[in-house]
Amino acid sequence: MRFAYPVRLEKHADTVVARFPDVPEALTEGATVDEALAEARDCLVAALGGYVQDRRPIPLPSRGAGEAEIALPELAAAKLALYEAAGARGLDTPGLARLLGCSQRKARRLLDADDRSRLHEVEAALRSLGDSVQLGVRTI
Repeated sequence: MRFAYPVRLEKHADTVVARFPDVPEALTEGATVDEALAEARDCLVAALGGYVQDRRPIPLPSRGAGEAEIALPELAAAKLALYEAAGARGLDTPGLARLLGCSQRKARRLLDADDRSRLHEVEAALRSLGDSVQLGVRTI
């Protein structure tokens, strides 16, 4: 998966800290490893959403040996892919809105990690840019 990031877990006295080497803004903790990993996913989505808000490039995930990986939820990954595809074509939010034939507000919502857009809407926007969404299942 393109949007799966390695996470490093550090055990401290009474907490487990989860860090993302590729997204230093994403830092969280939990009382247990499971809790830290559960928190890490939401933390990663929020941090990468900040990259979109600041119009910064999305960092590529590295491949760390033996590290756990956190895969983004499908909708968040599709929104980041749309952000990257629009940027690669030199489209800002108004340009994306014109291309999609929608309001700028709707285009902003399609890119907003906190907005609960429907996956099929983001997928349609990606198709308008010549891209597609592919979902996969990985047995763990």
